[in-house]
Amino acid sequence: KQKTKGQKGKKITLKIAKNSIRICFDGGRRLDLSKMGITTFPMCILKLADVDELDLSRNMLKKIPSSIQNFQKLRWLDLHSNQLEGLPEAIGTLQNLFYLNVCNNKLTTKNLPEELSLLKNLRVLNLGLNCLDSIPTSFGALKELEEIGLFDNTLTTIPNSVKKLPKLKKLNAKRNPFPDSTKQEEHADPIKRTETFHLVQEKDLCCSCLKMCQDERDELNKLKNVIPGPSKKLSFPLLLTPNSSAKDNQEEWRLR
Repeated sequence: KQKTKGQKGKKITLKIAKNSIRICFDGGRRLDLSKMGITTFPMCILKLADVDELDLSRNMLKKIPSSIQNFQKLRWLDLHSNQLEGLPEAIGTLQNLFYLNVCNNKLTTKNLPEELSLLKNLRVLNLGLNCLDSIPTSFGALKELEEIGLFDNTLTTIPNSVKKLPKLKKLNAKRNPFPDSTKQEEHADPIKRTETFHLVQEKDLCCSCLKMCQDERDELNKLKNVIPGPSKKLSFPLLLTPNSSAKDNQEEWRLR
């Protein structure tokens, strides 16, 4: 009889990693290892720690090692749609980071390191679709933060230190169990704030993100007088993508 083995992901070699480096529009280098079926952080990529962007989204990672601190040039880190239950304290050393997406994981408040508040240049933070029951007040130290996604957690309140961040433009806290008296305050109208869309096939969305888009569509279909003309249900054959292939303003989708 064959022994039953646990889930084994794709092995990433240094050669595969080197072939996965892309040049960004601004000349930076992005290491794109998204959708690779990776279950453990590939340590070989530490030899490529001079990249500007790192995309490990839509894999099966459960842990990010402390050696992430080797990526000191990193300004953009995408870890969405994995199985992460926490983040390492060392993430606070990435002082050049301005974009961090950990949406659609298994993060808990207990396993959010206080060191996240040390990311002084962070402008976009997506913590949506996790298991957070509160937000650390220390996030009030993120003075450059412009957008934060907190949607689809179990939050009952948001600290004033976060809501009153001086440069905050977008706060998405939809689908949290806030008391009725605060719901209107916490939720911005997504229609009024829509500026840019990125369209892809539904098959390119992960299950959680696809469901969220479908829920948004159903919500829009209930609204009256949004679009002039004959009464007709809104149709979105192409949905917004959460992946990292769209460089410009892609975070706007994720934070809605």
